[in-house]
Amino acid sequence: MRLPSFTRPVTGARTRLVCGATFAFALAAGASVWAAFSGAIYTSEADGTRVNQNLYDSKPLVYLNGGPQNQNGSGLPDGVYFFFVTDPSGATLLSTDPAVCRELLVNGGAVAGGTGPCPHPSGAFNPANGSTAVQLIPFLDTPNNGGEYKVWLVPFASATIGLDGITIAFDPGNKKTDNFKVKGPSTCEGAECPPPLSTIAGEKFYDANVNGVLDPGEVGIPGWFIQASIPTNTTTDVNGHYAFLNVPDGIYSVCEVIPALKPTWINTTPTTIPDIAVPPDSLNNNFGNVCLGAGGGLTLGYWHNKNGNNVITKSLGGLSGLNALLGPLFLRNGAGGTVVPFASLTAFDNWIVGANANNMANMLSAQLAAMKLNVVSGGVSGSAFVYAGSCGNNPGGNPNFISIDQLMADSAGQLQLHPVTTAALDPTNRAIQECLKTALDDGNNNKNFVQSAPCDVNYSGLETSCLVP
Repeated sequence: MRLPSFTRPVTGARTRLVCGATFAFALAAGASVWAAFSGAIYTSEADGTRVNQNLYDSKPLVYLNGGPQNQNGSGLPDGVYFFFVTDPSGATLLSTDPAVCRELLVNGGAVAGGTGPCPHPSGAFNPANGSTAVQLIPFLDTPNNGGEYKVWLVPFASATIGLDGITIAFDPGNKKTDNFKVKGPSTCEGAECPPPLSTIAGEKFYDANVNGVLDPGEVGIPGWFIQASIPTNTTTDVNGHYAFLNVPDGIYSVCEVIPALKPTWINTTPTTIPDIAVPPDSLNNNFGNVCLGAGGGLTLGYWHNKNGNNVITKSLGGLSGLNALLGPLFLRNGAGGTVVPFASLTAFDNWIVGANANNMANMLSAQLAAMKLNVVSGGVSGSAFVYAGSCGNNPGGNPNFISIDQLMADSAGQLQLHPVTTAALDPTNRAIQECLKTALDDGNNNKNFVQSAPCDVNYSGLETSCLVP
């Protein structure tokens, strides 16, 4: 699981990476780009009471707290933080649950309880200093013979969750730590003990390059409904994370509920992930989506009218420039014959708005010509992706999408090889050309472009379950 790109450490910064069971400490040349933050952290009991010599009878009694270093101090900077437990040297990570479950909030300079999709339990509010401590378990027994541990607090905005979903990379110059001790190995009873159950978690991410993979820099989508066959459901947090906690041993499915309201959302990964076996924890059940919208397209009617003709005349070289641009596209008339070169702009105008789908090659030609003019005039990027369904062409990515350049190339190839595609003469290639025509038409009408960033998520309240009975 991964945080959005803006939360990653700046390149060249010093980083400390929790790596498996140990910390791998990697230093780059130069000073840290993150300044140490104000305030202090300490351990306490659930009600905020400090324990003499930081010595606790059992691990469930240990809570993380923090605030001003003294009565006149400014306290911790408000915001969200990660916390975790190690041995006293910091060499061995002892926290075992997902990093997204180890988030806490600082408000008014003091620790204000757990936050995130699966927060640790919070203690009681302490009116003496305005804090609400956060329980530290689960964490493994320390290898230290004296029963000593170290708790760490690092800002959410300068940390990155590792691919295992548990480890955290962070700048060692931007952290707070505190040591504590527990009497002997872990023993607990009743409600103090964490349930020996599993977590199913993942991220809802915006797949801007439509490759079906959660890549560095791709952000999470908040407010998305996720269901599980436990049965239960949840909603992704502000970073797109979700988690189902305390899942009994078994095999489960999770799925995403696609919003019914506009904008149009298209999945780039399967909408259901089946056969999730727990234990162990399953933490990387990710779902990718994109939303569709405008991309600078202009319609056949625009290129037929005086505004489009002015662009052709003043910016695209007039009639000779128009013929040079459209000649390689193998544009067809109703009978399947070639139409370029046009004898005049009037001839072009009459052809582009007179096209029809009796011969699908004719209608495809008109939409292709409009898109070519949209690209060369600078309104549409040739590298932009659009949703094309069954005629998509996206090697290495989701096959339902296609770049504008590839869409134009595939359309021109069809027109070159299959100039007459009536329902009677060539139903097979007619279906292919109709799909390409629809993708171009939607693009020219600004309906199917992949947007560069997530749109608002709007549910109607009438969506049905995404789980297969």
